[in-house]
Amino acid sequence: MQTQPSNILSVAECRFCSLVSKANKEDPIGTAETCNYWLIIEIPQPWPQDLYEEHPKIKPLLGLFYEVFEQHEIKLRPMVIAPDREYSQPGFTRILYYCRPAKLFSQFEKQEFVVPDEEVIALITAILQQLMQQPHDLSNFQQYEQQTSHIRELMVCTHAQVDLACGRFGNPLYRRLRKEYAPVSNGKLRVWQTTHFGGHQFAPTLADLPQGCFWGHVEAEALDLLVNRNDSPFGLRQFYRGWSGLSKYEQIVEREIWMQLGWNWLDYLKAGQVLVEDADWAEVRINYVSPDSSLSGAYQARVEVCGQVISALSSATEMQLTAVKQYRVSYLIQVD
Repeated sequence: MQTQPSNILSVAECRFCSLVSKANKEDPIGTAETCNYWLIIEIPQPWPQDLYEEHPKIKPLLGLFYEVFEQHEIKLRPMVIAPDREYSQPGFTRILYYCRPAKLFSQFEKQEFVVPDEEVIALITAILQQLMQQPHDLSNFQQYEQQTSHIRELMVCTHAQVDLACGRFGNPLYRRLRKEYAPVSNGKLRVWQTTHFGGHQFAPTLADLPQGCFWGHVEAEALDLLVNRNDSPFGLRQFYRGWSGLSKYEQIVEREIWMQLGWNWLDYLKAGQVLVEDADWAEVRINYVSPDSSLSGAYQARVEVCGQVISALSSATEMQLTAVKQYRVSYLIQVD
């Protein structure tokens, strides 16, 4: 069991959950939301806490979203991004739609539309109907589609109305990425402020698309490595929440493989399977194919609880603390 730091009470009295999590060295791995689809809508700030229930661009679609989530159990992550002075056009709304292309994959396939504001509900309706395999017509929106599949999108949560930590720590990270990294990318990187996508306690947290990697507790000193991938990925181990193409235990194993194989691993087509699990352990298999299809195989691993730390799941004046299990990969082998 990991012991708790002696200053836990003073840390707990702060108002930011991410400070508690970071002080107690909570490992963020395994906390990336598992997704098959992303639907990202451009909506100006401020964003209320109940944005999806209140905003006129989204509120009429709640019934369709309910069908997607509850009736069809589709793993869709809706998000909102703030318009950007350079990227955005007054009177138009950007909609990014990502989908999982196959069982084994390395990144999500992207469609981007920039539509007149009055067409937003119609386009989102068509996308959701497509997801549910209902009659739809995206051809009406072809004229608004943008050829931006080459652009990497970094999404930083700054949604302070949901949790104060995301505003306090997300905004400085967003500003640095936006001012220092996006302008020198030759149009290959955009940086956005986003609404909440889970994991307040890991603020500043960001999603990296089209790859689908999640990051948390990100420090400014790690940005060169995260953006440019110019050194060993081991320097990002402590910030990696996981790849959203996998589930919790699979994400924990995938990080260990990545640490061994290096950056090339992120481009491998992969899929995971939990073979068996109990309360404190799981047996996992990760299948892979190299980008050129010359290599294929699998890894098998065992994930085990190795202790627990105290964390806080949301920021508040009176912090609610909770014990969170921590995991390790106890063995990892390559199989045919």
